[in-house]
Amino acid sequence: MVFDAPPAQAVHAWMPSSPCGPGCIEPIGEIGTARVVARALGIAGLLLTYPVCHLALPAGRRADVQRGYARVLLRCLGMRLRVVDNRIPTDPVPAERAIASRVGAERAAAAAATADVRYADPGTGVLVVTGHIGWTDVVALAAVQPLGFVARADLIDWPLLGSLAQLMRVIPIERERLRQLPDVVAQLGARLAAGERVAMFPEGTTWCGRAYGTMRPALFQAAIDTGTFVQPVRLRYLNGRGDRCTVPSFVGADSFGNSAVRVLRSRGMIAEIVLETPEYPGLDRKDLARRCELAVRGAELPRHSSTDTEWIEATATRVQDPAPAPQEPARTGGAGAHQGVGRPGLRSRAVALFRGRVAHPRQAAEGAPA
Repeated sequence: MVFDAPPAQAVHAWMPSSPCGPGCIEPIGEIGTARVVARALGIAGLLLTYPVCHLALPAGRRADVQRGYARVLLRCLGMRLRVVDNRIPTDPVPAERAIASRVGAERAAAAAATADVRYADPGTGVLVVTGHIGWTDVVALAAVQPLGFVARADLIDWPLLGSLAQLMRVIPIERERLRQLPDVVAQLGARLAAGERVAMFPEGTTWCGRAYGTMRPALFQAAIDTGTFVQPVRLRYLNGRGDRCTVPSFVGADSFGNSAVRVLRSRGMIAEIVLETPEYPGLDRKDLARRCELAVRGAELPRHSSTDTEWIEATATRVQDPAPAPQEPARTGGAGAHQGVGRPGLRSRAVALFRGRVAHPRQAAEGAPA
């Protein structure tokens, strides 16, 4: 049985939305039908046996089993896991940044050598934040270390995945109901204070992986209230050549069934998890969200394909994918000439940047759920 969750309806002005759609998805090499069936059977076996193992094992052993299940599930989806730990200091750093990393240089190097990278030590609460691309994000993040998630409330009602969500103690959030946001922040804070690891997607919706939205500050308040460090994670999907892959993106009018078939048929994908230096919570959730977004994105600019030059403006609450402006022929000389880029392209990007810096107060409101 295939269950397709209905897309969320934009019922208020602060509802997160994404301009990404089917046009963002670029297919890659595919495998044969026999291997697709084998992958599907493996996934079904994992989903059916995991609840039994979870309930049968003592609490102290569940984390390792969950991690192993997530890694096998990721392989059944046709993805290899690559974990990069940028928390390892390579140069002398101030003492406060060494404390923020929660790992010493020797310990981090040993962990990397044994491929035993984790978000935090057992019993240490940490808030993991990353961009949201698709439903495979949950599997990729859990393959590093088991953790809970802040996820859409109707996920509990999905067949098979709903029971797994309950076992993972998902914190449900309804983006359509802003009045429930304080309760979600309180639940998240209680989990963090109890020493649990919880992941959230502050963009509030899925993007294709080449474009992305702004991290909303609302749920970061839970980290501030509990004094919990925030772990920024850069999540990317790559193809066999190491280029950005949009196959796992779950965007627009895409259905879960179509997305699952597309992922199962694809060949040679890599789920890359990059752990950046944890951020101190501080006292301002807007500043914390900005610092985490900078850690996750860096100087990277969002775009929809590897060949276009029109960058989308992704800082507003509700964005539209701008139509490319007509390009002038590339100039080959002269003062101020830019080879290969016409003036209209520069002008459109400048306008997009300007709009992002002077966004309307209602667009920059922090009340929207992350």
